[in-house]
Amino acid sequence: MASANMKDIKRRIKSVKSTMQITKAMELVASSKLRKARDKADSAKRFFDALYDTMWEITAENSTFDSIYFSGREVKTVLYVVIAGDRGLAGGYNSNVLKLAQKRIDEASEKCETAVIPIGRKAVEYFTKRGYRVVARYENIAENIRMNSAKEIASKIMAAFKNGNADRVEVIFTDYVSPLLQEAKFKSVIPLEKPAEEAKKKNIQTSYEPSPEQLFDIIMPQYIAGVIYGSVSDAFASEQASRRIAMENATDNATEMIDNLSLLYNRARQATITQEITEIVSGANSQE
Repeated sequence: MASANMKDIKRRIKSVKSTMQITKAMELVASSKLRKARDKADSAKRFFDALYDTMWEITAENSTFDSIYFSGREVKTVLYVVIAGDRGLAGGYNSNVLKLAQKRIDEASEKCETAVIPIGRKAVEYFTKRGYRVVARYENIAENIRMNSAKEIASKIMAAFKNGNADRVEVIFTDYVSPLLQEAKFKSVIPLEKPAEEAKKKNIQTSYEPSPEQLFDIIMPQYIAGVIYGSVSDAFASEQASRRIAMENATDNATEMIDNLSLLYNRARQATITQEITEIVSGANSQE
């Protein structure tokens, strides 16, 4: 009986060790991908920050400046760009961002129509299975996000807005705060709101050709592409950070389980040895 129990424990220890090797490997891979994702996001941020500043300089220097991308239009349809992962095993990463997206959509649905552009397999599966109006879908682009992909998504957003198929656009993603903290959040893409206080501080006069409005319309697609690129990069970094933490916890739990099983195995082995000694002593005594 004890021998059978020992074999079972030994089999369980072997199984847990095998699982621990996988979780440890996934932890290391996630750490490597996290570093690359942060480098990509940081390198792109400088360019898009400069682009953002240029946009507001254009509007700040002209008090009569106006654009279709500013607020004032009746909201009949809201388009949500929801960014989730292509894989699981990342703790609460996917569930948290999809939960926030569901909340935002439910709130908007009481007043207007909604549509979705899901990015990431988990987001695509979530919204297609539930019958939401999906404008476009994207899978397996986050890890190696390119500006061409971001521009394609931006063009669909702008087309929907210009054609009246979307009056408001939000991106819902997971913001990378630190290796230990990632927050699901939403960001308004269209309409834009003029930063009035910031505009008052500007005291520069620049001549724009062909005109401020035309230049703004040229920059706007790049700005939206930048928002998408940055959000996808942040989301992917958050996914890897969340997966690294999840795999680290799984590895720690596996180590603890192996220690406990090893203790049980040693106790069972000790009990078997004790029983064998007792049987030998009893046999010797019976011979006397």
